Amino acid sequence: MQYIATFFWSFLLVTMLNYVVSSVLGVTFDFVTGAIISLIFSVLVLIVTAIIPNEPTPEAEHH
Repeated sequence: MQYIATFFWSFLLVTMLNYVVSSVLGVTFDFVTGAIISLIFSVLVLIVTAIIPNEPTPEAEHH
């Protein structure tokens, strides 16, 4: 479910950002480019969450 939610939100947010930026720049909206960028973004987010450790640091355990 975590992967589906990540893909959904990255697709939604990147497509929305793609639409707004293309409107501001006055260029045509390209849906395929936004979809590809959202897939790349979601994979990068999943990689970063896999790299960051879940356990607290030793300093945080003493507080």
